[in-house]
Amino acid sequence: MSLRMFHMVFIAVSVILAAFVAAWAVQQYQAVHAIGYAMTAALSLAAGGSLIAYGAAFQRKTREL
Repeated sequence: MSLRMFHMVFIAVSVILAAFVAAWAVQQYQAVHAIGYAMTAALSLAAGGSLIAYGAAFQRKTREL
């Protein structure tokens, strides 16, 4: 496995982790209604979106390697 492919796999795993954290935080917010859980969900979704954008940019940049 090349370093480029390892980087892409690591980004994908990070996106999945961010999605699971967001889902957990939403579930906790529905149960407890603490604002911290809502903020965690929003930040996790933002991080996941940013990671997706970063992964696409990285793939475009390293396509010819």
